[in-house]
Amino acid sequence: MLHDPVAFGPANALVAVKPLTGPSLRLLQRARFALPPILASNADDRHAGIRRVVGSFFTPATVAAIEPRIRELARAAVTVAARAVDEDGSVDLVEAVAARPPAILMLELLGLPVRDVAQLKTWSRESLELFWGWPDDERQLRLAGGAAEFYTWLRTVVREAVGADRRTLFGSLAEHGLSTPELCSLGYFLLIAGQETTTQLISTALFRLAANPDPDAWRKVATPAGASALVRRVLATESSVPTWRRVTTRAVELDGETLPAGCEILLELTGNHGTRARPTAYSLAFGSGIHRCLGAKLAELEATVVVQETARTLPPCRLGDASPEWTRLLSFQSPRTVTVTRR
Repeated sequence: MLHDPVAFGPANALVAVKPLTGPSLRLLQRARFALPPILASNADDRHAGIRRVVGSFFTPATVAAIEPRIRELARAAVTVAARAVDEDGSVDLVEAVAARPPAILMLELLGLPVRDVAQLKTWSRESLELFWGWPDDERQLRLAGGAAEFYTWLRTVVREAVGADRRTLFGSLAEHGLSTPELCSLGYFLLIAGQETTTQLISTALFRLAANPDPDAWRKVATPAGASALVRRVLATESSVPTWRRVTTRAVELDGETLPAGCEILLELTGNHGTRARPTAYSLAFGSGIHRCLGAKLAELEATVVVQETARTLPPCRLGDASPEWTRLLSFQSPRTVTVTRR
């Protein structure tokens, strides 16, 4: 399905799971909120060219060159976390370690100013819930307010980036021919997907590390190979993006069954599949085909480095809360907190 975007289109990829109410729509309209299909929800003739421009900011050489910066940010965050464990006896690794580095790196990579990071994280979580969750009407209206604020902020960022004298993603896309609403549409979900899902991946990996009863687990994960193995295991079994959506553009045959045009399909990308002879490949967590995540290598590298530095710097810890609240949306998941204490 992912390799046949003609029959299985991406038009529903970014559509709100729960239809937006009139008050929510009016609030968004006042902010001139618009999401024309540009990248993840687009499969027309322009898609490949736009993807090439965006992909030029995530080349293998770029990702390899940024590893020292990833490690610098990770070490700074983990140092603060280690101090909190020493002084207070516990720390939430989601807030202290997983949250900020991906957001800072994404802004830097795209040539954007590193500002309002805490607010960007809040807007990202709210937008994921608005589009992939099932909020009641009152909650939806509050989330729509955050989305409108985010979009207004983004419009300013786009305008500054297009006029900047340095290379930025939005400037490059403007030269490619994208309008301001199209730039905002692409930027809205790229700034979320490019960093919040990585925070979620790191959070789940750290949760599994802290929950591991093996007394030698932290030492093993303190190596590049051990950290990579943990991250890839999480990607295969409980990635931050376990499902994705497609819609049939015409009647199609699937395993002997006819699916009518307009049939909504939920694809399971990752998960625990028991003793299947061919378990899901970890890389399917990033999709496949023409819409495969452009930042896949970056996300895996960030998660591996942050997890390794955490295991290397913190003393062996145990979970302070073995049953934290999780974000469980249609296509996104992760523990909201990973509180650890000294063993």
